[in-house]
Amino acid sequence: MTKSLGVLAASVLLPAVVWADGLQSLEHFMRTAKAGQAQFTQTVTAPAKEGQAPRTKTSSGDFTFQRPGQFKFTYTKPFAQTIVADGKTVWLYDVDLNQVTQRKQADALGSTPAAILASASDLSGLQKDFTLKPAPDADGLQWVEAVPKASDGQLKSVRVGFQGETLAAMDILDGFGQRSVIRFSQLKLLPALPAGHFKFEVPAGADVMQQ
Repeated sequence: MTKSLGVLAASVLLPAVVWADGLQSLEHFMRTAKAGQAQFTQTVTAPAKEGQAPRTKTSSGDFTFQRPGQFKFTYTKPFAQTIVADGKTVWLYDVDLNQVTQRKQADALGSTPAAILASASDLSGLQKDFTLKPAPDADGLQWVEAVPKASDGQLKSVRVGFQGETLAAMDILDGFGQRSVIRFSQLKLLPALPAGHFKFEVPAGADVMQQ
C-alpha cells in the first residue's frame, strides 16, 4: 500500500478574511489539540498512464495522536497495517507479510504531513519546515497550503482542510504526481492518551528491517 500522501493547491484571489480563517483554524488546532482520535478514509490516486484511467486505491482505519511527536495510523481495510511514531522511532508493521520497518523519527518526519498533525505545537514551529499560505475554500472547508522547504522532491505540497476549527481533511501531492486525500471523521480531542498507547512491540516471528 502506498504511504505517501499528496495534492495540488491552487492560488486565486479571495477576500482576505476568508484566507485568514484557514490559517487561524490551523493555528488554533496546533495550539489546543494536544491529543485526539478519529476515523479516517484515505484515497490514493496514481498519475494516469497514457491511454489509461488514473488508478485509485482506498483504505480506512483509525488515527490517534499526541503532541509532541506521537501518532498511530491503524489501517483495517482493505488489509491490516500499522504506522506508529513513539517519539523516537517510526514503526511500520505489515500484518500480511509479518514484516516491520524501523526508522529513526528524526530522519523520518521533518517535512511530512505527519509533522503537521503531531509534531509542531504552533505555526512558528511548523514554519521551520514549511512555507504556509491560505488556499481557496473548497468542499465546504477552509484550506491552508503547506509547501516543504526541503527540496528532496518526495513531497510537493500538502493542503489541510478545516470545518470551522475542526480538522477535516488532508490533500497531499508527492513529487511523483501521486495524490492522496485523507478525510477524518468523528474527531475527538482528548487531554491525553493512556500511557503506552504509542509503544510498539515487534510481533513474534516478524522480520525487522532498519532504514
